Amino acid sequence: MNKMISPATTADGPIVRLTGVQKSYDGRNLVVKGLSLDIRRGEFLTMLGPSGSGKTTTLMMIAGFEAPTRGAIHLNGSDITKLPPHKRGIGMVFQNYALFPHMTVVENVGYPLKLRGLSKAEIGRQSRSALEMVKLGSFGDRRPAQLSGGQQQRVALARALVFKPELVLLDEPLGALDKKLREQLQLELKTIHSQLGVTMIYVTHDQSEALTMSDRIAVFENGEIQQLASPIELYERPVNAFVADFVGENNRLTGRVETVAGDHLTARLADGGLVRASAMGPLAAGDDITLSVRPEKIALSPAPDFDNIFTVPVSGHVYLGDAIRMVTSLGGSDQFVIKAASDPGSIAGKAGSISIGWRTADCLAYRAASTTR
Repeated sequence: MNKMISPATTADGPIVRLTGVQKSYDGRNLVVKGLSLDIRRGEFLTMLGPSGSGKTTTLMMIAGFEAPTRGAIHLNGSDITKLPPHKRGIGMVFQNYALFPHMTVVENVGYPLKLRGLSKAEIGRQSRSALEMVKLGSFGDRRPAQLSGGQQQRVALARALVFKPELVLLDEPLGALDKKLREQLQLELKTIHSQLGVTMIYVTHDQSEALTMSDRIAVFENGEIQQLASPIELYERPVNAFVADFVGENNRLTGRVETVAGDHLTARLADGGLVRASAMGPLAAGDDITLSVRPEKIALSPAPDFDNIFTVPVSGHVYLGDAIRMVTSLGGSDQFVIKAASDPGSIAGKAGSISIGWRTADCLAYRAASTTR
């Protein structure tokens, strides 16, 4: 008989290892393509990507609710590829809470302990302790229907943590909540993670949520990880145009390389303008490229030593309180966005053209998908 996975006696090696994992539902199309990934013990790893990118399927395979078509999954060094979910010893939090409506809050939280054969007194003690951790200590006798969405999600988190698992999986747990509550629970969840030292794998399509909470982020697209990195590295140095577009706001321009000098290059834009950029990978004269520039990296009235300076028309602007978002035309794009520190007097009602600029280091050049070498 298969035994439930127990905590490792050593901290060596990753807590989760996926090796060559594939998943197909129809025998032809791969939803997950040969995925190999090590998840560090105690880290908060987010799987980020658009719908259909393979992130949720990967999480469900780790949980045991989906079986890999090929490959292996190890937990604490043990092969769990064919182990049923209830024997993996993993905590799980779903977007829809999955609480039992006929049970009280404390009974819901204590259910995993009941399955493990603990005494009634011990179940009650540990369940109420878990509720205190999520700030619901006085709600134990209520039913789920008597709670708000945020409170129900806290109950679901307490239930996932009550049996002290080493690994907790969270499938878009905050997606159904309003923005303010979602941001509040993000911080609470990160605090709980830090206090307990538990490994958390979090699935979301919300890039701001991923940047806020994660130690590392795995960006999924078309069944593959495009980049696995810290939030800072992911945002500042995306490895390809997809990651640059998906993580944060981004201006995307197209051009052709004219000259290359080390890691820097000069490119001709669609409207004939010249841009200096940083090459993200090997590039040569004549290559078609995609350029990435973050809106907040663009300066108004730039200093003369800026590498790229343009005069552009302002087609619209929005006051955001802490910033002003302006839309201009540049390089063949009529949706080139600038995000500048809020100064209503400098732009409100302004018509005509403005001077903008950015540095070479803030303009990243990627080989265009159609370019072959």
